[in-house]
This record gives sequence, structure tokens and C-alpha cells, in this order.
Amino acid sequence: MIRRLGYAALLAAMAAPLLLPTDAQAQRRQQMPSREELGQQAPAVQQQQEKTFPLGASWSAVMLNGKPIADRRATLQVDANLRGTGFGGCNTFSASAYPLRQQGFAVGPLALTKRNCDKGQAEFERAYLTALRGTRNWDLVDGKLVLKGAAGELRFDRGF
Repeated sequence: MIRRLGYAALLAAMAAPLLLPTDAQAQRRQQMPSREELGQQAPAVQQQQEKTFPLGASWSAVMLNGKPIADRRATLQVDANLRGTGFGGCNTFSASAYPLRQQGFAVGPLALTKRNCDKGQAEFERAYLTALRGTRNWDLVDGKLVLKGAAGELRFDRGF
């Protein structure tokens, strides 16, 4: 027991100088006036209000990777059960769709119907679903839903 107390006392004696400020540190603290002394107020910390993902809203794709979607139709809806459903241009799809903190977004594996489509529809659908599956972030900008990820960017207008 005495030996343990001896080690504890030795460690405390060795650590004490490390915890105390040096003369130079103490002088710097004394030399620096506070904001109040300078007549300035500390800036108010502004916290951004976390946006809420619009669950239950229907969305129609209007842009894919910066290009307008004029001759194709693609949709998305995320319900309160975090199930994403929609139309990809040829087939309907469903997947888990999770709005996350700090406007993150995750889309699980997609389940698709197996309709035969022409080549143009199939290529558009593949690009749309690839961008949707790769989504990492979402935002609402001027009433439009914007989904961004490594595979591209999708912009949606509210649908009916």
C-alpha cells in the first residue's frame, strides 16, 4: 500500500509542472485584452436551421447532370416509411430512401419492373437510376429538390 502511494505521489509531482502554465503563457494571457475591453461584442453564433426532407411529396425530374429532361419522364416519391418509389422512364422502381442528418441521403438497392424499352429509354433510365442510387446529399433550392452524388445531380420539380 505504501509503495502504491509512493508511485502516485511521484506521478503527481512529475505531472504538476506540465499542468501549470509557463511564465510566457501567463504573460500572453495578461497582455491580450478581452472583446469587452476593446468595446466589441462577441459575434452571435448563427446556427443554420436543419431542413426537413419533404416526405410524401411527388417529384418530377427536370434535369440530369445539368442537362434538361425534355422528352423523358422520371419521378420520385419518398413516403413516411422511408420507401422511395417512382418511374425511371420505362420501369417503375422502389427502394429504401433515407434522408439523413446534415442533408445527407442514402438510397438502398433498387427493385425494378422488367418492361422492354427502346434503347433511348433504357439509356436514360440507367443514367437516372444510377444518379439516384449514388445520391449522397439533398437540398431544396427555389422549390426544387436537388439530389447530388458521385454519379451525378438530379433536379426535380414538384409533381402532381
